[in-house]
Amino acid sequence: MSEARDFQLRHERLRQRAAMLARLRGFFVERGFLEVETPVIDAEIIPELHIEPFGVGDASHKLAFGFLQASPELHMKRLLCEGLPAIFQATRSFRYGERGAIHNPEFTMVEWYRTGDDMVAGMQLLDELCQTVAGSAAARHTTYAEAFRTHAGVDAHHATCEELATAAKRLNVAVPEGIHADDRDEWLNLLLADVVEPRLGADRPEILYDYPATQSALAVTATRADGTLVGERFELYWRGIELANGYHELTDAAALRTRLEEVNRQRSADGRPALPLPERLLAAMTDPGLPACSGCALGFDRLAMLACGATTIDDVMAFGW
Repeated sequence: MSEARDFQLRHERLRQRAAMLARLRGFFVERGFLEVETPVIDAEIIPELHIEPFGVGDASHKLAFGFLQASPELHMKRLLCEGLPAIFQATRSFRYGERGAIHNPEFTMVEWYRTGDDMVAGMQLLDELCQTVAGSAAARHTTYAEAFRTHAGVDAHHATCEELATAAKRLNVAVPEGIHADDRDEWLNLLLADVVEPRLGADRPEILYDYPATQSALAVTATRADGTLVGERFELYWRGIELANGYHELTDAAALRTRLEEVNRQRSADGRPALPLPERLLAAMTDPGLPACSGCALGFDRLAMLACGATTIDDVMAFGW
């Protein structure tokens, strides 16, 4: 009887999930977006510092010819270069070694892009989508600096590594043995994960924006009125869980190549393999070029989990790993 009740609850949540997907598609169609499908396997990938892809080989496992895509980004941006102005998709994405209450190596990502949008327009669209699809309240918009000042008591953009380390000690954060003492981004990410993130979006969704430029490889950079250089990146949090990551997208192919090469340099320094650059995307960004746009990627399983009152993403998936 208990197993039957478990099935009944899971099936009800799958129905809720399907209804959310229907609302999501309606949301984008009403705004003139075209739904697209792009490859989940490709010989190229966008190198990322903290994400490991699955390699794909032939049946004999002797010839590796591609990667399961961690996101549909590189293909969707190629479509933007071809002239499509507003596109979205809900697709399967893959990330090696990620498993837990809010992680599954295979998961559903919703990703979208619209030309002409800046960061503010991108944040507004994300906010409207969350309200429509998940029935949430309007999101609070908070700068990265404000969040660190409020929850960690530090100046995220100007504090030294020593000051960030002191803050971690004051806040009783467990510091990993392998942390690089002179890497500001590692200290910021540690404080973000342990101190700031759990406090974001407690009563309603919260969008964090204006990240450090060093953490926004795919975003336009801008100098704010106080002289601070930021990356025009934004992330959505709800009840302490990260749901979405968006950018006012970098359109300069040469700058992107330089930033991706730096990612590969850091991967190699950490003892992990460098990854092939997305040469076809870089070529398309050069000619005909990537138009000014904003893009965002949303972890749909996490959004469904929160909207359905579940405690893990397994509760809203037909089958987890």
